[in-house]
Amino acid sequence: MGSADPPVPSNRTTADSLPSTDGLPPERQAARHTRAHAPDGQSPAQPADKAFLLLALAALGVVYGDIGTSPLYAVNDIFFGQAPIKLSQAAALGATSLILWAITIVVTLKYVWLVLRADHHGEGGVFALLALIQERGGRNVVLFTPLLILAAGLLYGDGLITPAISVLGAVEGIKVAAPNLGPYVVPISVVIITALFAFQSRGTERVGRLFGPIVLVWFAVIALVGARHIAAHPQIFQAINPVHAVRFLMSDGGSHALGILGSVMLVVTGSEALYADMGHFGRRPIRVAWLQAVYPALILNYLGQGAYIYGGEPIRESNVFYSLVPSWGLIPMIVIATMAAIIASQALITGAYSLTQQAMALGLFPRFRVVHTSGQHEGQIYLPLINGCLWMGCVVLVVGFQESIRLASAYGLAVAGVMLATSAAMAVISHQRWAWPVWKSAAVFVPLALIDVVFLAGNSLKLWEGGWVPIAIGGALFVMMTTWFWGREQLAQTYRRYASESMNVQELVEQKVTDGQIPRLPRSVVFMASRAVEETTDRIPTLLQLFFDRYGVLPKHIIFLTVKQQHVPFVKPADRYELVPFAASTEHGTVISVSANYGYMERPDVRKDLSALKSHRRVKLPGDPKRWLVVAGHENVIIAEDQPFLYRLRMGLFRLMLKNSAPAWQYFGFGADAGVTTETIHIRLRRAPATQPDTF
Repeated sequence: MGSADPPVPSNRTTADSLPSTDGLPPERQAARHTRAHAPDGQSPAQPADKAFLLLALAALGVVYGDIGTSPLYAVNDIFFGQAPIKLSQAAALGATSLILWAITIVVTLKYVWLVLRADHHGEGGVFALLALIQERGGRNVVLFTPLLILAAGLLYGDGLITPAISVLGAVEGIKVAAPNLGPYVVPISVVIITALFAFQSRGTERVGRLFGPIVLVWFAVIALVGARHIAAHPQIFQAINPVHAVRFLMSDGGSHALGILGSVMLVVTGSEALYADMGHFGRRPIRVAWLQAVYPALILNYLGQGAYIYGGEPIRESNVFYSLVPSWGLIPMIVIATMAAIIASQALITGAYSLTQQAMALGLFPRFRVVHTSGQHEGQIYLPLINGCLWMGCVVLVVGFQESIRLASAYGLAVAGVMLATSAAMAVISHQRWAWPVWKSAAVFVPLALIDVVFLAGNSLKLWEGGWVPIAIGGALFVMMTTWFWGREQLAQTYRRYASESMNVQELVEQKVTDGQIPRLPRSVVFMASRAVEETTDRIPTLLQLFFDRYGVLPKHIIFLTVKQQHVPFVKPADRYELVPFAASTEHGTVISVSANYGYMERPDVRKDLSALKSHRRVKLPGDPKRWLVVAGHENVIIAEDQPFLYRLRMGLFRLMLKNSAPAWQYFGFGADAGVTTETIHIRLRRAPATQPDTF
């Protein structure tokens, strides 16, 4: 990475408390965090009414686009999918009952009321669950770390499929209105997806505020369309009785039960995105949007689709949803559905951003460029590299599968796996962090996990029809994340062995003062360090030790520089620096440790800040800042031939990822003209006795 002392992959992450607005730029003085979180599921502070409503509207546009467009294809997949079901009144009641109870139990009970309580410093998603478990330590860490890493990989696969299936499902309405335009469905879908990903750089909040009103209209329209057919066939309300669901599953001796459940799974896809996007909007806006808008609209529409089938009315082009719409409203509905489908993609896209940022914090991904798009909400971010990869994957899926009903076979398997991992992790978290007794945790989450197992089994039937796609994506990302974690730990062990023989700060000062045999480099040199040097007993940064070992000289003025990024939008000028002077001598020079603090909305410009430190009131830094030499590290991993083949293969992947990650010195604002010299650290990893360190 960018410094010679790489951060050891940590088992926990921390966040500072939310600050006051003192010290913010003028345009930010009135802005405050409206996303306030509380540990262990306690209720957050209530935001201002206007800000809260805007946030809830934005959440409606971003979080619920995915699950909100499931009516476009979910019922179609039950009756016209890979294992078609004969249309009948009993089938209409049974399918509708399954859908209603799946939404109520999985989304409302599990995710909205329970899982959203498990935030990690306001963030959600599988990595938040991992961080919560790792903070408490114990045997659960060993079990859940690989499980949740695999779940994260599956969620990325889901993030690829969501835009493809949602947009295809909406644009396919063209075939109902004008069958001769069918060949243009795929090209139109590709254009729409491309435009969607191009718009992501504008920021989550802007996207949400633009999309929120559109999604609100969408939910109102599908609710009205559903209510119209409910009024014509009110017998559909019998579906509230879960007995109809059981009878439907057991029809034909239960031979179609797993296939039906695999299709029903489509109505709850987007639930995990609901949790992953919590960092963008907060818990309460997401809950309110679901209970007051999304849930009622979905229930009415699914009841309406069931009522339409119950009444035996004709279904056009095997599409139940568009058959509900009268001929005069078909084109407007296609337009609204297409816009809603575009928005549906947003939930998993923003969720993928949050997951990636959390993965970097947990040491599971290399450092990617992160663009913060809001001064009020830390979780609202944009990652250009992830955005490009998602776009490319979505286009490939649309071109490859051609139809939403075919792509539906690839959908659901990944989500079911993530949901099962979430239920298992929640059972542990509710006991460890919420102090629930074991019996209570088991009573709540074991039944939920069994539902996930049933859904997973149902979707496993789709493995060879497309379910392998998210499995392959998730598996590839699992290998990448675990390899990056493993590789950084391999390097960290090498650094620790090397550091054990390095001098500490006190020894450095004594050598500079008393040892007249050591040549002095007559200039000021800044050594970047990943850990702040705060005590005389701390070991000096590896870069300085390597500098001394290689050149046999010590700079007259030594500055240790550590850059810290805080979980606040802006850092007050008074809190920008933390300085610790260790030595100040006119004859022998100085040794000073500097920690520079930045908020997440601030772009680090360390070169500028080093110049500002020259006039610091308490500690005078030496020399001319324009002539300071900044030493950063660049690791070159050399794999010894005596290593086993699989080790060399895995380390080769790690080395490739390391080569393409952003160096820390560049990330922190140093350019080519910033007086930076990069020390290449050659690390040869070879088979050796435990007492013999790997070589540099």
